[in-house]
Amino acid sequence: MDQVTVSYIVAAGALGGVIFGYVGYVSGVKKDTYVAGEKTGEQQADTSYIKKRVDDILLEQRDTNRKLEGHGAELSDHAVKIARLEESAKSAHKRIDTLEEKG
Repeated sequence: MDQVTVSYIVAAGALGGVIFGYVGYVSGVKKDTYVAGEKTGEQQADTSYIKKRVDDILLEQRDTNRKLEGHGAELSDHAVKIARLEESAKSAHKRIDTLEEKG
């Protein structure tokens, strides 16, 4: 083979190496971009899920607070009734003690 043919083969090999190197680089960049986008999308989905759950918890808490406020009035009514019953029981015990002392 003459030197010109060898020079062409070497030049074609060098050019092929440059082309394959560039193609590999572009493929790596695309893959890195895809992985970064996938991670970002996953984080956004997780963040959206967390926001939704927090909103649900807040709504449940508000509902619970409303229910407790409604029961608060009932509880205070019960407390008044219990206090009256205790006073009545004390009065009854005094009357019973007085009757026992007389009898």
